[in-house]
Amino acid sequence: MRRSIQDPISRRSFLSTSSSLAAGSVFAGLSLPNVHAGRGKIRVALVGCGGRGCGAAANALSVKGAEIELVAMADVFANKPRAGREALQEQFDQKVNVPDDRLFTGFSSFKNAMDSLSVGDVVILATPPAFRWLHYQYAIEKGLHVFMEKPVTTDGPTSKRMLALNEKAKQKNLKVGVGLMSRHNVGMQELEKRIRDGALGEILMMRGYRMHAPAAFFRSKKKPEGISEVMYQIQRFHSFLWASGGNFSDFNIHIVDHLCWMKGGFPIKAQAVGGRHFRQTDEALWVDQNFDAYAVEYTFLDGTKMFFDGRCMPGCHIEYRSYAHGTKGAAIVSANSDCGLPSRIYKGQTTTDKDAIWTSDVREDQRDPYQNEWDALIAAIVADRPYNEVDTGVRTSLVTSMGRMAAHTGQEITSDEILNSDFEFAPDVEHLTEDGPAPVMPDKDGVYPVPMPGLKGKREY
Repeated sequence: MRRSIQDPISRRSFLSTSSSLAAGSVFAGLSLPNVHAGRGKIRVALVGCGGRGCGAAANALSVKGAEIELVAMADVFANKPRAGREALQEQFDQKVNVPDDRLFTGFSSFKNAMDSLSVGDVVILATPPAFRWLHYQYAIEKGLHVFMEKPVTTDGPTSKRMLALNEKAKQKNLKVGVGLMSRHNVGMQELEKRIRDGALGEILMMRGYRMHAPAAFFRSKKKPEGISEVMYQIQRFHSFLWASGGNFSDFNIHIVDHLCWMKGGFPIKAQAVGGRHFRQTDEALWVDQNFDAYAVEYTFLDGTKMFFDGRCMPGCHIEYRSYAHGTKGAAIVSANSDCGLPSRIYKGQTTTDKDAIWTSDVREDQRDPYQNEWDALIAAIVADRPYNEVDTGVRTSLVTSMGRMAAHTGQEITSDEILNSDFEFAPDVEHLTEDGPAPVMPDKDGVYPVPMPGLKGKREY
């Protein structure tokens, strides 16, 4: 039996994490059509109408046996709510009941959308994570259940704020899901159980890779005319550390999360390297704040190591999967991407087909972890069962940020140091307007400040 891994964060700094972590085990055997009988219609509002937000709304509307209706949409960009509504209406028809007067835009539009709901309804928070605590605070005030996207936080001060807010959510019996969908991957749930029962022996090492060409808003050109500095940075949020934690936090969090889950604990420190190898290409001068490549060594309390390599560069070797190694054998945790099936266990340390001794076998209707996490959240709401993933979401977000901070500063960073740091990327985000000022500004050449390891102490820029 694998022993439980404790760490200083869980003992001293973090609040209790007694809520559900794996919905598949908590709600096993729950029949959705039966439990929905007494709940009535669940109304949903979407805050953040980009691809991930509209994807989450689609998952909400796809929960079987539930009467769910999308009634309001909000975004800081004027075109997004209407475009999102049209796309969702094409797929879900009358489940999308969002008239023009419930399409909201602007920095206060999140309040308008939530004001359209009643106590016990659900709001989806899918804006860049810089705004997560602010929107969560209002959702709690309104008595709304919540689904929030990852990352939950990007620095120590916002992590503490989210943990404190979450205690209020628990007191109000609010159900809250976090978009760390790996924990709702049924194959990974079975793998985690087998690891816990000793299938790999003692975990010795874990490793994860997300190495591919530039994607999403990883890199950005100089701000064009016709858009304000703040709006440009929100539009291209992966490029700016204040908005998203940069590509490291937003891209890599899933692999960091599910490897910590397999280990049964969170690392206590990290050291890392990373760099910007070239940013002037034939296409453009790229002016964002990201490194092109990262390599992080995380250390757990028992000395076990977790290695993560990330790279966003064209023309290089592609690797996007994760592994766990133990005294009895090895496992492929994610076969591809953030949580791709199947998970497998091998009798030795080489992951060849001939050495495989177990492969996950997941029913077709359970293969979408994005849908699974929504099925679990709605099941908890209608059955009125405890369900809150925020504490774990904060811990995972902070551990991911710890690796990023180690690379950007060139220093070893402990979990206590990042949690208790007084540096906040966007301390006045609640006062942010379209006209600014932006939390970070370019120099006279339109280039934004970048991390300079060894020169800024324990500040990232």
